[in-house]
Amino acid sequence: MSKNNRRQFLKNTSLAAIGLGTLSTACEVKAENTTNDKTLLTCDKTTLDYYGEGPFYTDSPPMIQDHQLAAADEPGTRMIISGRVYNLDCSEFIPETVVDVWHANDAGQYDNDSYNLRGFTRSNAQGFYMFETVMPGKYASRPAHIHFKIKPPGFELLTTQLYFAGDTSIPNDAAASITSGTYDATNRIIPLTTNADGKLEGTWDIVVNGEGIMTGTSDIHLDKGIVYSVSPNPFLDKGIIKYGVFKKSKVSLLVYDMQGREVANLEEKILPAEKYEAVWTPEDSLPNGHYFVALKINDLQVHYLKVVRQR
Repeated sequence: MSKNNRRQFLKNTSLAAIGLGTLSTACEVKAENTTNDKTLLTCDKTTLDYYGEGPFYTDSPPMIQDHQLAAADEPGTRMIISGRVYNLDCSEFIPETVVDVWHANDAGQYDNDSYNLRGFTRSNAQGFYMFETVMPGKYASRPAHIHFKIKPPGFELLTTQLYFAGDTSIPNDAAASITSGTYDATNRIIPLTTNADGKLEGTWDIVVNGEGIMTGTSDIHLDKGIVYSVSPNPFLDKGIIKYGVFKKSKVSLLVYDMQGREVANLEEKILPAEKYEAVWTPEDSLPNGHYFVALKINDLQVHYLKVVRQR
C-alpha cells in the first residue's frame, strides 16, 4: 500500500466514547459508519494565527538547553508545554521538526536586545517535544500567548500562536477569538493544570504537512486502547499505569525518555479486551525527568501520557 493511500485509512474501535475523551488535542474520532461500528480518525491541522509572526521576532535564536527556555531565576509562574508532532492525518509522527518559540515575560515585555525567552528545540526520535518557561504576561489587551515557528524537515514553515483556556481576554481578541477558517484558533487554546511541583502544564500536539515515521503498520483495520492514568505523577520509585484494551490485540506498553529512546518495555503480549494495570519500577541509574508512556495496539502507537520521575 502506498504512503498516500495509507493516509486515508480507517481505524476500528469499540468503546469509542471512552476514546473521545482521551485522544490527543490534535485528533478526534468522528463516526462515519455506525452500521459496522467503524470510525474515522481525522486530524485538525495546526492553523495559522491571524497576527502571524507579530513585530517582535528575532532571527537566529539559540537552541534550548535541557528543555529550559526560561532561566531558573526568571520571574513568573513556571510552565511546561509538551506534545508531539504529527503529519496531517496523524498516521505518522515527525522527528527533527524545529519548534522555534518566543514570548513576553511575566510583565508582558519582550526582550528585543538579546534572546531571553527565545529559543528553539526539535522533536525527538519519537516526535515528542517539550520546553519549560514562565507564563507569558499580557500586553495591549491581548491574551497570554506563545509564538511558534514550526518547520518539519523538507517542508514549509508554519507560524502561529498558542493560547490558554480560561483567559478572559480571548473573547475580545481579534486573533484568539476566531473559530473557523484559515485562522481558526479553537485547537490552539489549551487547558493548563498544576502539577505536584506547582508548575502549570499544558499539552499541545502539532499537526503539519510533513513526512515522518508510521505510528503503526499499514493494516487499515486496527484495534485501539488507552492509557488512562499514571499514578502517582510525579512518582518516587514506582509508577502504576492503568490502561485499557478494546479488542483482543497484540499489545505493547513502552516508556521513552525525552530523547526518544526506549527505556522500558512493560508489556508485550496478546491481550483480550479489558482494563489492565502495569507497574514501572525504573532502574536506579535512570535520571529524574520527564518520560512518555506509550501504548501500542497491533504495532500502532495509539496513545501516550507524560510522566515525571522525581526522587
